[in-house]
Amino acid sequence: MTTSVAKPMSVKIDLETRTRMEQLAVVRRRSTHWMMREAIMQYVEREEQREAFRQDALQAWDDYKATGLHVTLEEADAWLAKLEAGEDVEPPPCHV
Repeated sequence: MTTSVAKPMSVKIDLETRTRMEQLAVVRRRSTHWMMREAIMQYVEREEQREAFRQDALQAWDDYKATGLHVTLEEADAWLAKLEAGEDVEPPPCHV
């Protein structure tokens, strides 16, 4: 079993933000420590997802430059409209 060791880290925040955090902690019946840990975890997860999306976009751009394969805006729009309408349809085929 792997155990993770939590290490303290200091964060300096302005008085207004600290007061808001303390008020929210009281309302949520949580400690400010819990609130800050939760906020940091959510931020890190969101930014990791954002970075993964960015990397996917860069890879797609590289793939396009290498192959020229693509779908037009109209093709993509029509496909997305069908998906939005609840149809289970395959994406349009790529072409050069």
